Amino acid sequence: MGYEFNHHEGGYSVATINVGIVGYGNLGRGVEMALKQNPDFELKAIFSRRQPDEVAAASGVVHISEIEKYKGEIDVMILCGGSATDLPEQGPQLASMFNTVDSFDTHARIPEYFAKVNEVAQKAGTVSVISTGWDPGLFSLNRLLAEAVLPEGKDYTFWGKGVSQGHSDAIRRVPGVKDGKQYTIPVEAAVERVRNGENPVLTTREKHLRECFVVAEEGADLAKIEQEIKSMPNYFADYDTIVHFISEEELKANHSAMPHGGMVLRSGRTGANSTQLIEFSLKLDSNPEFTASVLVAYARAAYKLSQAGESGAKTVFDIPFGLLSPKSPEQLRKELL
Repeated sequence: MGYEFNHHEGGYSVATINVGIVGYGNLGRGVEMALKQNPDFELKAIFSRRQPDEVAAASGVVHISEIEKYKGEIDVMILCGGSATDLPEQGPQLASMFNTVDSFDTHARIPEYFAKVNEVAQKAGTVSVISTGWDPGLFSLNRLLAEAVLPEGKDYTFWGKGVSQGHSDAIRRVPGVKDGKQYTIPVEAAVERVRNGENPVLTTREKHLRECFVVAEEGADLAKIEQEIKSMPNYFADYDTIVHFISEEELKANHSAMPHGGMVLRSGRTGANSTQLIEFSLKLDSNPEFTASVLVAYARAAYKLSQAGESGAKTVFDIPFGLLSPKSPEQLRKELL
């Protein structure tokens, strides 16, 4: 496994990278699709807590209890569990046996998660790329880049328009709600003020609004449901929130996709008084498919770092962009620089 220098072609060819997928929800299915677009990868197995015969997947499904048997056979495990309960447990556990990549996204707990995974990975001699995807991940890189280039300035991150899975789950937990979807929407006027170089101080309410599409149980008190959603702490209380009650058919027909996106902006000053603006934005038809595509690129980097003898936890800040590409450094300099 590794790099061989090919004298005839004047470049490096990468051997096939064998991967496993842990967890087969929306993100796991997205990774399976992304691997098909990256010929240097081979999917060896999908590991699930469900019984293999209950999982409709294109490739071999193995019960997660068997995962240890694949030690030495799989170069990188792509972890597709949730950040609330799955990854805090699986991240350190699997880093003791495999190189891993995950999308742990509980921002406040990243330092503690990093420390835990790093300790295990250092000891095991594995590489674990944590907290990648688009935020944290690509947005984090853009925040860092913009801040380094424009030290005198202000950062702004807007999310949406898109479906927030966490907020949609929160709606569905309200008594009387049968189903629901929540869209996070940037306030256009706030985005324009940033683009105009005003460097505004924006409250939570001024930056985003939340739009909910709710299917209520028959006979439920709609006013009570609306009040409970709008006053929910941490989720909706600090935002202008719009609640629409719709039928189940309507929810299925118009709100079953998972679009998302957002933008990172930094507005700063250079010289005597020049305003400079850096902006990076994403518009995604499928949030899980895009996040999965980022995970696969970072799985390639994890493999290369491991081949070079590195170990420990890494974040996007520690990994040169060139390692994300299947192309050789020579090719990248010639084609993309």
